[in-house]
This record gives sequence, C-alpha cells and structure tokens, in this order.
Amino acid sequence: MDKKQELLALKQKLESRGDTPFVNSPKDIVFGDGNPNTELMFIGEAAGYWETVERKPFVGPAGKLLVKTLKETLGLDRDQVYISNIVKARPPNNRDPQPDEIEAFRPYLDKEIEIIQPKIIATLGRFSMAKFIPDVSISRVHGQPRFFEFSTINDKLTNYKPIIFPMYHPAAALRSGTVLNDFIQDFNKLKTLLSQKYETPITVVETLQKPAQTTLF
Repeated sequence: MDKKQELLALKQKLESRGDTPFVNSPKDIVFGDGNPNTELMFIGEAAGYWETVERKPFVGPAGKLLVKTLKETLGLDRDQVYISNIVKARPPNNRDPQPDEIEAFRPYLDKEIEIIQPKIIATLGRFSMAKFIPDVSISRVHGQPRFFEFSTINDKLTNYKPIIFPMYHPAAALRSGTVLNDFIQDFNKLKTLLSQKYETPITVVETLQKPAQTTLF
C-alpha cells in the first residue's frame, strides 16, 4: 500500500473501533487530512464544532487563520501539508482533553506519524506540544525547534528524528494580538526551517517521559 492507502486503512480501523472517547458513531471521527508525502505536519488538540460537521481538522475560525497564515508566510495551501489532532473527535463543550482520552487516540496519531514521517512536526498548542516536550510552558519554548528521537515512542523507527516545532494554537492567536504576532513570527521561522537541509545530530537518547532534545535556534 502507498501512504494514502495506509492512512485510509488506519482511519477505517479507528472508525470501526467504537470504544474511543466522544465517539458514538464513525461520523464522530475527525481524522487527519492532507498530503501524506509532505515534509510538514501540523498537530493540534481536538476537533471542534465545524470540524465534526465537515469531518476535517481545522476548518473553523482557528483553521481559517492557520490556512491563511500558511499561505501568506510559506506560500503553501493546506492540501500541500498534513493536518491532524491528538484527539480525533470533539470533547463535550470543547473542553480540554484528559490524559486518558489523549492516550486512547495516541496509537492512531503515532501510526499517522510513522506513515508520513514528515521532516517537521509543528505542534499547535500545549497539548500536542506535551506529547514531545512535556513539563514546560509553551510561552517559553514556542518557535524553538528541536530534534526528537522518535524511537522512544516507536521502536520501529530507529532512524527517524523529526524536528519538533512548538507553536501557539491559532485559537489562542485569535484571542490575543500579542500571541498572533508570535504565531506569525513562528511561521516565518518555520519558513527558514523548511528551506534548509538539516542533518540530525542526536547525541542523547530522548525518553517519552522527559525528552532531552537538541535545539536548532
């Protein structure tokens, strides 16, 4: 199977499970969307109202800001990147997902990443950031890319070391002019990252509990 077929099979597997949080029918699943051969993958938090209507991540107001900034800074359309969430359904009243709820969807996100293997994973918001960079404030580390030893969460990928690029969630950027400025500045840094060819000089073994990553900037 090619990557597109593998992702479709993964989506169908999730839809057929029936025991994941917030999912009463397959239509409640909002799976990742975009180009499976991209170098750039965005990971957000969870689906919202409009995402469940269209069954596509980041299509509401926050998604419109993401797509607009993606085009204006990187010159890319959303179908040229891949966009997903750590929770592939909508929590009640758009509340924050709990650790056990995130864990229920974790194997599917890990498999998405394994299939796509993007050069850069841009995390949107603190929940997706915490998957790779736990126990830190997003205000301290946003816009600071670092390599991640992916074998710490998937021992099949011993040589895969993507760049993790933490960013504010676009919903936060809609609520604050200061965060919006940071969001746009981080996209400009992302443009620089995409234009450069980095090798991955990992000198430490990173762990899932407390990764020790190598900062690029």
